[in-house]
Amino acid sequence: MTETAPLRARAEIDLAALRANVRTLRAHAPGAAFMAVVKADAYGHGMVPCARAAVEAGATWVGTATPEEALALRAAGIEGRIMCWLWTPGGPWREGVEADLDMSVSGLWALREVSAAARAVGRTARVQLKADTGLGRGGCMPADWPELVSQALQAEAEGLVRVTGLWSHFACADEPGHPSIAAQLALFREMVAEAEGRGIRPEVRHIANSPGTLTLPETHFDLVRPGIAMYGISPSPEVGTSEEFGLRPVMRLSASLALVKHAPAGHGVSYGHHYVTPGETTLGLVPVGYGDGVPRHASGTGPVLVGGKLRTVAGRIAMDQFVVDLGGDEPAVGSEAVLFGPGDRGEPTAEDWAQAAGTIAYEIVTRIGTRVPRVHVNERREADGV
Repeated sequence: MTETAPLRARAEIDLAALRANVRTLRAHAPGAAFMAVVKADAYGHGMVPCARAAVEAGATWVGTATPEEALALRAAGIEGRIMCWLWTPGGPWREGVEADLDMSVSGLWALREVSAAARAVGRTARVQLKADTGLGRGGCMPADWPELVSQALQAEAEGLVRVTGLWSHFACADEPGHPSIAAQLALFREMVAEAEGRGIRPEVRHIANSPGTLTLPETHFDLVRPGIAMYGISPSPEVGTSEEFGLRPVMRLSASLALVKHAPAGHGVSYGHHYVTPGETTLGLVPVGYGDGVPRHASGTGPVLVGGKLRTVAGRIAMDQFVVDLGGDEPAVGSEAVLFGPGDRGEPTAEDWAQAAGTIAYEIVTRIGTRVPRVHVNERREADGV
């Protein structure tokens, strides 16, 4: 039997943890349907396996940003409701109609294009009207809302579309008490009431993202859309940690040491010699870098667990590798270096790396590149007792 060599690096994705997180989040919003957001390759965790696991755990909707992501889910055999919201002119509307996607519409141009696609296919398109209640990105402005609603009703009367939802997105839900939350919620209620007063009959109204799901029960409406929380990362670390919210991080990123060597005092390490050994020591080479998504901004600060001890990135993170000062320890070449994981075995977390790089944990997991293989574990539901 041929032994398999250890991987240079791997991102282990615990699907049992993901299913448990979905159940925890569903318990926070028991009266609402659950949309599992798997955009950006499930925040770097692998879109198709994560979508399947979330559906197994009770998600009745799956959400993506781009239509290409949604169509890929359909091609992979994901059934049920799939919604996508980041459309551009000339997008694959016809394919979306044929795949029974729920497609977000923020303006008249999009309504016209999806209506034309529905007419060409000879099927009714499912659309959701998005309201800009204060985020200032996608969504229809309040002043333009009456016309969009009117034109959507006309398209419904012609059998071209069915308005399945009315929705919006928060700007500051991760900051409890921020005045924009109440203002957006009030405006959303007004815009929903106006649309319904004109005759729109949506299946779902929704605005709650991860922080809304966890901390703002008044925002749950008919559907909640957890994203980062589903992957076990707190959307509001200042309010509660993952553990305090009952969530477990799903990704564990590790690499195999490529080299361990002795170095004298005063030896420069990596580009620019921003780190110089303070004394005789040992150096370990970790074969991942910013080409794999390890943030260069964490040079000199990123934490790594090697040989049961926490180390710190020594000097600059390069494209393919970085160095840790092992302080005289001599772990074997091939020993595991853990960049982040759940944190319950002494390893750093994605939040630790976010603080080291001056960013958010969302970015840490999502940016891990395609050179790092995703290894999905606990794919069978029996693994978590469901």
